[in-house]
Amino acid sequence: MAISQSLLINKSASFQQPLYESMQKSASAGRMKSAFLCHSHKDETIVKGLLALFQEAGIDLYIDWKDHTMPEIPNAETAKRIQGRIKACDVFFFLASHNSKTSRWCPWEIGYADSSERNIYIIPTSDDSGTYGNEYLELYPNIDQGSHGTQKGLAVFGAGKREGQWLSAGNL
Repeated sequence: MAISQSLLINKSASFQQPLYESMQKSASAGRMKSAFLCHSHKDETIVKGLLALFQEAGIDLYIDWKDHTMPEIPNAETAKRIQGRIKACDVFFFLASHNSKTSRWCPWEIGYADSSERNIYIIPTSDDSGTYGNEYLELYPNIDQGSHGTQKGLAVFGAGKREGQWLSAGNL
């Protein structure tokens, strides 16, 4: 299964910038988990929806386009700063979408995270054209929609597993 991009688009309306900034301060103070979100900049709307979902789970997502210290035009300094952020975050998330599959940066970032022995989680998504998060991405655990009875939410699934645990900072 994969997280519907339409769900993320709808959820993006509840994204709150002040709450996001407050969470970043808590994460930098070591009070919550921080995660580097590898994604395509073309997916800004679904990223905001994902931010809202992760705010609810108490997990701070580092988003490079929200980092005002990044160079305006990507260059070698951008790559160095991204490497530093990947190392500084507790975990690495890869938002799988059509845009991230065609990105020049996303494969490089996940390759760097893998070689740096970071904990990597794939966030598969789906849209009207298909599902994204397959092939070599199946090597890693994923974060997906889960349900148990009437309860629904995000859950962490081991690579190739059909049963998971509800998403929390404690099980990443």
